[in-house]
Amino acid sequence: MSVTPKVGFVSLGCPKALSDSEQILTQLRAEGYLVSQTYQDADLVVVNTCGFIDSAVQESLDAIGEAIKENGKVIVTGCLGARGDMVQQAHPKVLAVTGPHAKDEVMAHVHEHLPKPHDPFVDLVPAAGIRLTPKHYAYLKISEGCNHRCTFCIIPSLRGDLVSRPANEVLREAELLAQSGVKELLVISQDTSAYGVDLKYRTAFHNGRPVKTRMTELVSELGKLGLWVRLHYVYPYPHVDEVIPLMAEGKVLPYLDIPFQHASPRILKLMKRPGDAENVLARIRKWREICPDLVLRSTFIVGFPGETEAEFEELLAFLEDAELDRVGCFAYSPVEGAAANELPDPVPEEVKEDRRRRFMEKQAQISARKLARRVGQEMTVLVDAVNPVIKFGKPMGTQVVARSYADAPEIDGVVRFRAGTGRVAVGDLVRVRITAAGEHDLDAELIG
Repeated sequence: MSVTPKVGFVSLGCPKALSDSEQILTQLRAEGYLVSQTYQDADLVVVNTCGFIDSAVQESLDAIGEAIKENGKVIVTGCLGARGDMVQQAHPKVLAVTGPHAKDEVMAHVHEHLPKPHDPFVDLVPAAGIRLTPKHYAYLKISEGCNHRCTFCIIPSLRGDLVSRPANEVLREAELLAQSGVKELLVISQDTSAYGVDLKYRTAFHNGRPVKTRMTELVSELGKLGLWVRLHYVYPYPHVDEVIPLMAEGKVLPYLDIPFQHASPRILKLMKRPGDAENVLARIRKWREICPDLVLRSTFIVGFPGETEAEFEELLAFLEDAELDRVGCFAYSPVEGAAANELPDPVPEEVKEDRRRRFMEKQAQISARKLARRVGQEMTVLVDAVNPVIKFGKPMGTQVVARSYADAPEIDGVVRFRAGTGRVAVGDLVRVRITAAGEHDLDAELIG
């Protein structure tokens, strides 16, 4: 064992899981542990897993197996950990298994198998904690769990019911992130719109001022930090209408990630999801009237049990009418424990995949059409990467990869442009003019 104990870490899954990983890593560093970048150099390994869909389960099981093979001492946490029997049966050599959002339990197991260093220095840890994202953006988790019981989802059984963080705690973390140099906050949860419901919208106090523990009030306060604030996982409650004026006023990014899931009223009812296509379309029109720059991202499921060809065509028609900017689509996967698995008339796999293909082809046409309208516009973009261009052995400037307000990291498009060596750096906000558009990405030229 090394003089200062080292912990390896593997983080899988969604941004909520990433946030859990950051909390565990922050605690590890606060207690004096080092974080190893290799299996061989680590004294033990923590694997934070995903267990939402079958492919994620397999990826997690494979990652656990690799960690056991390469290191031998493995602690498992995360959503797959909530299905502990599965992990233990597949990998009986794991040291311990916990569910998600279990920092204290993970640390207890780490202490048991790798005693913490003597008298650690707390100031080894940055005030904003340990982050797995680049320095210029960070995920800000405002709650854990979900009160909904969508029939295709097992998240409540893995992460429990809604538990909101106090508003003052969230705002303090946001301030520390801003002070550390973060330029963009990505607000995440299982259900961002429900923030504070469990606390009955209790009033908290931040810097001596009252702040209601509620989405609109929290977003308004975050908008005062001078950062890009991006809202994810927004359930389409009526009070979502309240944040659109904040976007129109430039206080937060005019970007909403709302998982509509389907357009057929019958399928939505089977999913136990709210809404109908006409009402949603009317709300979208109203939002765009208030905030013309609004960008909408959504996700959908095709091939849900019982979905007919007519209902799928209804979804395609909704897609055309809504003209959503960014869209993801999944073929229904029968996740173990999901109530939807008991529904009659499962859709054959080949039909599900064909519908997913047709859906994405339709969305690609819509996306290309919408992005083409941006050609000639000037936009502010946040730089994610600066890559040197070498020709004939000589430096020829840089190729820059950036994002506009319309693009969340890793899931949306990018804006590419050339710049002279040293002109821009990662984390810079710069102005560009859009010169060309594709189905997902934009090309631009640097202004000034």
